[in-house]
Amino acid sequence: MQTDRRLLAQHLPKNLIHAAVPPLLLPPRSSSCCAVALCGGTRSAREPGVGPPLPSPPPPPPPPPSSVFDDRRCQRWCGDVHIPYPFGAGPADNCLASPELRLQCNDTGNGVHKLFLGSPQDCMECHATEVIDIDVLRGQMRVVSHIFYSCFTSHNTTSEDASLWYVNLPEPYLFSIARNNFTVLGCLTVTYMLGYFYEGDGYKGWQSGMAACLADCSEATHNGSCTANVQGDEQGLRYYDVTFKNQVNYTDFNTTYPCAYALLMDSSYRFNHSTKYMLAPNNEFNKSRVPVVVEWEWVIPNQTCRAAHTQPAGYACVSDNSKCIDARGGRGYRCQCADGFQGNPYAKQGCTDIDECKDNRTYPCYGICNNKIGSYNCSCREGSYGNASNIGECFDNPPSPPLSFPIRLAIGISAGVLVAVIAFLAIKVLLHKRRMKRQALFQHNGGQLLKHMLKVEGNDAFTVYSRGDIVIASRNFHKTKIVGEGAHGVVYKVTLDVGGRAATVAVKRCKAIDESRKKEFVQELVILCHLSHPNIVKLVGCCLEFEAPMLVYEFMQNGNLNQLLHGRPRRRLSLLTRLRIAAESAEALAHLHTHHVHPVLHGDVKPENILLADAWIAKVSDFGCSTIKDNVQVVPKGTLAYLDPEFLHTFQLTDKGDVYSFGVVLVELLTRKKPRSTSKEDKNMAWIFQESMSQGTLHELLDKDIVPEGESNMVLIKQVAELASRCLAVPCATRPSMEQVAQQLRQLKDQLVEVECPQEVDDDLGLTEMEMTTGYPTAQTLSTEAPGGPPT
Repeated sequence: MQTDRRLLAQHLPKNLIHAAVPPLLLPPRSSSCCAVALCGGTRSAREPGVGPPLPSPPPPPPPPPSSVFDDRRCQRWCGDVHIPYPFGAGPADNCLASPELRLQCNDTGNGVHKLFLGSPQDCMECHATEVIDIDVLRGQMRVVSHIFYSCFTSHNTTSEDASLWYVNLPEPYLFSIARNNFTVLGCLTVTYMLGYFYEGDGYKGWQSGMAACLADCSEATHNGSCTANVQGDEQGLRYYDVTFKNQVNYTDFNTTYPCAYALLMDSSYRFNHSTKYMLAPNNEFNKSRVPVVVEWEWVIPNQTCRAAHTQPAGYACVSDNSKCIDARGGRGYRCQCADGFQGNPYAKQGCTDIDECKDNRTYPCYGICNNKIGSYNCSCREGSYGNASNIGECFDNPPSPPLSFPIRLAIGISAGVLVAVIAFLAIKVLLHKRRMKRQALFQHNGGQLLKHMLKVEGNDAFTVYSRGDIVIASRNFHKTKIVGEGAHGVVYKVTLDVGGRAATVAVKRCKAIDESRKKEFVQELVILCHLSHPNIVKLVGCCLEFEAPMLVYEFMQNGNLNQLLHGRPRRRLSLLTRLRIAAESAEALAHLHTHHVHPVLHGDVKPENILLADAWIAKVSDFGCSTIKDNVQVVPKGTLAYLDPEFLHTFQLTDKGDVYSFGVVLVELLTRKKPRSTSKEDKNMAWIFQESMSQGTLHELLDKDIVPEGESNMVLIKQVAELASRCLAVPCATRPSMEQVAQQLRQLKDQLVEVECPQEVDDDLGLTEMEMTTGYPTAQTLSTEAPGGPPT
């Protein structure tokens, strides 16, 4: 008989033979897969001379001395199969732990009784499966395996439609993955096994590539059989089906070997593979009764071990030496004897101690064996030493004179000195490594270059702090020191030495910088430390001995504008207060844009970055990660709701981008609404504001605190709104400069001061606008509940 192995290789890759099936080679799952598999377990008796005999089942354990059930009224045998608790076969519910564990003892004819798994009503597709034996100690049973077949009657035709068959077990039973193999008998037979793995309240998913076999008769080394390990989750398999792949030319084998079989089989079962089964008609091999190992995942359903412990009356693990094991997904639990014990964990005193000293084969001991409750001790005999668990590894102790006291004292002192020296050297090495790492980080972050530039500039006010200064001040970055977190890092409130005196500052951990931007980062740091403006947060120092640089700012105790506008409890804010904060913020941004040496672009203007100092003076912050105007920004660093739409096309920061972001802040000051606080999810507040300006419906968006009772201030509010609208204009060339915005806001603020001063403005900040304008308070200043440093 000629067989071309290359023909098979065209249909199966090499790694598929005797291995798991790749998903791409599997046939699509049919929606009409409902064919019933032949079940060898349904036959009343094995016919003589067909198939190998089953191994003798282990003898049943003796009944437990005391249990939670009355064993005398329960059916504990079905034929020659023992039925231990928690299983039961009779009608009495107290003979089993749960209804799902009820087994069926059926008369199969001629007075022969056989035990079958019960099929609950919620598993209508489950097949009757014969039970061979039950082992509660191991938590498993053996049942008769279902055998799938396909017999060919002509070229590429079969006597049965065997393309898709399945086997389904009822809960809580699972086919064991570790204890079973997938076996195929046939010639040039390509067979797949697919299945569901159970997890939680459903199936884990269709696991393609469970197992595959190519049974071959063409060579002397093959006898038409193939065995493969089942690949998958060791938790167990509830459902599987078998596919006979009809992709090979079967012409030479249809007559000689017409039948092919596939089954899941106990890996320890000694099966005599023979081609005689492939010569037989359809049902010849099906008369065999081959075992497959089944496990149960739970005994008590819908409970966890923790919940069951709180209800001792219904707890199933009643043995003192048992332990509870949860099923996956909290679907139930089962019991098992603890290590060193054996028996039935569901019976009182059912788990008894294993006398390991009496089982030398399982627990070898070639010395003195002492049994203990739950364990044992194996030691060499007196006068010898070694490992008595291995033969020949106990050796006689060599004779040795006892050491004198001076020698023992000298050894003790030497050992102590040696330990002290080793500990000292280890500490020195550790400190040296830490020091070298700090120096390397300082060098990597441009520390030497920064010191040199500060020396050239003659800047003595800027402080370069050490790692120890920051760690001690922040209590090793304790979470209680955190005052802000965001996309750019974390801000800590600490106390450091600033100009020779202790001061409260805000320390911000920036993102790590790469080698290519080191020089640029240091240049920007030197420029920023020279910025001096009453409405800009002062950068007082930095620390470069961390993976990410640390920037040190003056601390603002009154929080930020976002907290003032949207914090709880809600504060009443007058129009004059809002105009003053807007004017001061605009002047700070204009100063950044018109710096005499290097103009600086902020890039992230938003209320969180406008801090409030004493007397509620606005100070712009978070420009420590800003960009010099000549540099190109390729990654969006701003907040999306405040980001210039044109930046998303050019990916370049410009001064007009800061103008747009400030325009959004102006809108937020007038409306007291966040840019994304509208129910119209496809429109942001800037777009809605522009729409209201064009439609003349501005009054509907304004905050009720600034809507005047008369029309005296409405003209001024409209002027502020028109300024905000021009800041939001597209294209950016039509927007005013930040200097023009600051100048117009100053004029509008001064007009409002002339109208309302010297009267106190009605808001909740505890200061009059005259106090805020002049800087000389006349009343006790209130502080916000949430202090803050530079936002991240």
